[in-house]
Amino acid sequence: MQTSLSEEVEVSVKFSEVDALGIVWHGHYIRYFEDGREAFGKKYGMGYLDVFEKGFTTPLIHIDCKYKRSLRYGDKAIVRIKYCPLNVPKIRFEYTLLHSETQEIICTGTSEQVFLDTEKGLLQLVDPQFYEEWKQKWKIS
Repeated sequence: MQTSLSEEVEVSVKFSEVDALGIVWHGHYIRYFEDGREAFGKKYGMGYLDVFEKGFTTPLIHIDCKYKRSLRYGDKAIVRIKYCPLNVPKIRFEYTLLHSETQEIICTGTSEQVFLDTEKGLLQLVDPQFYEEWKQKWKIS
């Protein structure tokens, strides 16, 4: 059985994302992780709107980023995202951000999201049915 799914997307550093020294402000790396989650969701049918249409939201409850190097204005980077199965009703991802040209690791990180019922705002203590079906479709144990 398959245990994980992955995707990658290239991002370009915009002028609005850098400081006076031309270095990407640290908070934008988290946004690059978000770009990875959106690409993953589009590829595997688990995008934010897909989840919302099933009556749920998936707020972040944890995110971390370990910075190794800086990106600068004009750089391009590859966001690699890997889905990590859990035995609890959460979605966990691991990230690696690489410089597109040099392939040097810029940063790594993880995130976790939970399922909330949109109608009542209740935290789900078991996997929602649609999520179980999604995991079966992609042969995730």
